[in-house]
Amino acid sequence: MALENMGYLTLEELKAQTVYPTEERFRKGPVAVIECTHEIPCNPCEGSCKFGAIKIGDPITNLPGLVEANCIGCGICVAQCPGLAIFIVDKTYSDTQGTVSFPYEYNPVPEVGQEVDAVDRSGKVVCRGTVVKVQNPKSYDRTPVVTVAVDLDQVETVRSMKRL
Repeated sequence: MALENMGYLTLEELKAQTVYPTEERFRKGPVAVIECTHEIPCNPCEGSCKFGAIKIGDPITNLPGLVEANCIGCGICVAQCPGLAIFIVDKTYSDTQGTVSFPYEYNPVPEVGQEVDAVDRSGKVVCRGTVVKVQNPKSYDRTPVVTVAVDLDQVETVRSMKRL
């Protein structure tokens, strides 16, 4: 397992281990991708989703599951996850590009329009991206959520950006 050996799961392992959105759901617009792999007592994501799209249940150490029919891709859960393990993926952004929204806890925070190096789960640069949105309302408790547009073939690979 890559998590034990390298510190992260491969996309294939995530799809096998977690509740990963279906291609049908991806075609409907932005959706949460939950990459939480640790069974620890944690449930801010479930409590933050007013649409009931994330379920942990009892016991509180269950891995969060996505109720994809309820997810509207709003991203509130992204900033609320203390493990930085939730992303919003939108494969409908354009005919050639999709977007990935992720928590970004570094300074300086990127600006809309800025070109950045997008990285995969291991931190390796995989492509260039363009920052299309930066959200940081008070309710996010100083965890900005950055949205980067990348080529469609990279939206399931990109999970952050190289520090500025």
